[in-house]
Amino acid sequence: MAFPKNEIYLASRSIRRRELLKQIKVKHNILLMREALNRPVDIDETYLPNESPTDYVYRVAHTKAEQGWRRVMHRNLPVLPVLAADTVATIDGSIFGKPKNLAHAEDILTTLSGNTHQVLTAIALTVHEKTQVRISTTTVRFREISKLEIHAYLANNETYDVAGAYAIQGIAATFIVEIKGSYSGVVGLPLFETAQLLEESGITIFT
Repeated sequence: MAFPKNEIYLASRSIRRRELLKQIKVKHNILLMREALNRPVDIDETYLPNESPTDYVYRVAHTKAEQGWRRVMHRNLPVLPVLAADTVATIDGSIFGKPKNLAHAEDILTTLSGNTHQVLTAIALTVHEKTQVRISTTTVRFREISKLEIHAYLANNETYDVAGAYAIQGIAATFIVEIKGSYSGVVGLPLFETAQLLEESGITIFT
């Protein structure tokens, strides 16, 4: 079955991921995994015992894409590829996803302060029930951040809904001494790997 040349579903509410897709001229429709926010979540994102950060982001992105495809079929929506993603920060095997609250965000930033961590983003694309996954790994080194700076940063509301409790495209850029890897991967959608997956699936970009 042929698809429109440059159109997909994005199984994410993330404004950042939408902006990154727009950056590479990919048309996308938001595929809501649940119609109402008070509905139970469709995907259990709880870390499994002894699950590595790489295995975790792979599993969650893969599951999101597959469930998104099933949602398309169930709703009889126009058939288009489904793209999903998941991002975490990690140090020594510990996983830092989205903070639960401000106290949790402060704990995460305190751990990242003066240390080097990795940001893993897995992207998954499901086409006709076949799912492919790519994982981007980026190394980020933070300078020492004082408690006063952390509290001031938390007051700017950049920590909500972001893995590792910081947004690299915002004020937190001032914390970063060095980055090796994909900037867009830290934002939430590595564009190199995304373009690869889309092109391999026949989705034309840059048009």
